[in-house]
Amino acid sequence: MTATEHAIELTITAARAASEKKAAHIMAFDVSDQLAITDAFVLASAPNERQVQSIVDEVELKLRDLGSKPLRREGHKEGRWVLLDYGEIVVHVQHEEERQFYALERLWRDCPSISLPADVVSEG
Repeated sequence: MTATEHAIELTITAARAASEKKAAHIMAFDVSDQLAITDAFVLASAPNERQVQSIVDEVELKLRDLGSKPLRREGHKEGRWVLLDYGEIVVHVQHEEERQFYALERLWRDCPSISLPADVVSEG
């Protein structure tokens, strides 16, 4: 099974929103074969808590414009690793230190990556 078209649309929208707020190392994976609970992961990072919050706010705004609200939101107060669960996709915005330590991209490297459009630019 592969990620649905709607999940891909949400993924690309979330990645674009992160890019607009200068997120670093933006990646997306199709995890639908590995997890029954979601289709895709979006990963992004930032050098400080304020920028993590800014990226999260922009992702929520852009996905809300598509009619999607997070089912669950974790870590927003701390701003070190924020998880936004939209059901079909899960967005992880991490402080760079958490990103390096937990290395989610290594955990999910066997999953196909989702190609992001050229206008999604990762800082760093």
